[in-house]
Amino acid sequence: MVNQAIVDLISYAVHAGLLEEDDRIWAVNRILDALRISDWEEPAQAVERPLEDILKDLLDFAVEHGVIEDGVTSRDLFDTELMGRITPRPSQVRREFFQRYAESPEKATDWYYQLSQNTDYIRRYRIKRDMKWVTPTEYGDLDITINLSKPEKDPRAIAAAKSAPQSGYPKCQLCRENEGYAGRMNHPARQNHRIIPITIDGCDWFFQYSPYVYYNEHCIVFNGAHVPMKINRSTFRKQLDFIKQFPHYFVGSNADLPIVGGSILSHDHFQGGRYTFAMEKAPVEKMVSFPGYEDVEAGIVKWPMSVIRLRCADDERLVELADKILLAWRGYTDQAAFIFAETDGEPHNTITPIARMRDGKYELDLVLRNNITTEEYPLGVYHPHQELHHIKKENIGLIEVMGLAVLPARLKGELAALADALVEGRDLRTDEELEKHADWAEELKTRYTFTRDNAMDILQQEVGKVFATVLEHAGVYKCTDEGRAAFLRFVESVR
Repeated sequence: MVNQAIVDLISYAVHAGLLEEDDRIWAVNRILDALRISDWEEPAQAVERPLEDILKDLLDFAVEHGVIEDGVTSRDLFDTELMGRITPRPSQVRREFFQRYAESPEKATDWYYQLSQNTDYIRRYRIKRDMKWVTPTEYGDLDITINLSKPEKDPRAIAAAKSAPQSGYPKCQLCRENEGYAGRMNHPARQNHRIIPITIDGCDWFFQYSPYVYYNEHCIVFNGAHVPMKINRSTFRKQLDFIKQFPHYFVGSNADLPIVGGSILSHDHFQGGRYTFAMEKAPVEKMVSFPGYEDVEAGIVKWPMSVIRLRCADDERLVELADKILLAWRGYTDQAAFIFAETDGEPHNTITPIARMRDGKYELDLVLRNNITTEEYPLGVYHPHQELHHIKKENIGLIEVMGLAVLPARLKGELAALADALVEGRDLRTDEELEKHADWAEELKTRYTFTRDNAMDILQQEVGKVFATVLEHAGVYKCTDEGRAAFLRFVESVR
C-alpha cells in the first residue's frame, strides 16, 4: 500500500509540474529515505487521486512504523517534509517566475499561485472547509468567513513545545529564513515554501502567498530584514512601487500600533492580492481638497470606518500628500470627538493604508485609526465593544477594515447549536456554550420566527450585520452628522 502511495505522489508531482520525467527514480528514493524504507517494488501503475488521500496513506504508514508520532502537528511537519523533497529549488522557482514576468506580471503570479497550491504549501483541502457567505448592508456586500483552515492547537504539540529547547531561528513566521525550514512543534514546517525577491523603495523585500488564503491570491509582501512594523512616508512609497510592478493586485498594511494593528507587529510586512473588497467598491460620499494638492482627487468614503481616498496619475504626489495627512493625524487631538494623539506619552493615532490602480491612476485609501482605551472599553474605544464579543473580539486588522470578516472557528459549532436551540425554544442562559449569545438571540426572536429551514440562514445574515456594527465601532468618526463634521475638522486641519 505504501509503495502505491509513493508512486501516486511522484506521478502527482510530475503532472503538477513539480518534477520532470527524468526525476522519477531520484524522487522515489527521496521519499523512501524519509519513510526509512530500504526495499522497493514498483506497483504496476500510478492511480490518480487527491493529494490529501495520498499523503494520508503515507502519514498513516509513518505513524504505524514509528517514523513519527501521531497528532495533527507531527503529521503536518512530516507531510511538509515529504512535499519539500519534491518541490523545485528556490533558484528554479525564481527563474521560472521572472521568465513569466517578462511576458506579463499576471502570467508570473498565476503560475506562482498555482505552484504554491501544487506544493501543498496552500492546503486546498483545508481552505475548502472555511465557511463563507455574503451579507448585504448599507455599506455594500460584506464578506463573512469562519476560518477553519488553520489546524486546531494539538495538545500533544503544546506539551512537546513546552519541553523543547527554545529557538530564536527563524525569528518569526514571516522571516525569509522560513524558506525550506524543517519546522518544530511550535513553528510550522516550510520545506515546500518558496519566496520571490522584489525591490521596493530601493529595499530588499520578498513576496509570497499566505498559506491560509482568506481571499483570492492572498499574498504577503515582507521586509528582508526582521524589523518592526512602521507606517511612514516610505510605507506609501513601497506600496505604490509594488503596485507599479503588480498593477493587477492591491496591497495594504496593518497599522503599526497594538489593538488596531495586525497579529505580527514585529516584522514589517504588507498584505495584498487579487480581490475586490467592499471598501474598494464603496463610493466617495464627499469630495474634499488639500491646499497645494488640488491635482489630487480626494474624498471621504462612504464606509463605517474613517477613510480618506486619494487618486492621482502622479504617484509621487500621492506619497507627499499621504505623508502630510499621516503626520497631521499622528499629532491630532480633538477632545470633542474623543480623539487624543497621546495620553501619558503613549501615541494613539496611526493609519491603515491600502494602495491599488484604478482606471490608470494610483489610488490610496487612508483609514484613520486610534487605539485609546478607557475603563469602560479596556480593549479599545475604537474596537468591537463588549456586546459584540460573542461574535468578534479580536483586533480589526487590514482584512476586516476592507470588509471581510475573519471570524473564529468556534462559531461553526456555536451557530449550528444556536439554530437548533432557537427552533426548539430552549433556554440559552442555562447552556454554558451558548449563554454568550443569549441577549443577541432574544432580540432576534422579536423579529423572526425560527424554523429548521430558515434558522441558519437568518443567523448567518445577522452575523454579517453584527460585523457591520463591529466596523462602526472601529471607526474613529461615526457615520452621523456630528461624526462627519468632526471628520471635516481634521481634513481642514491638514495644512
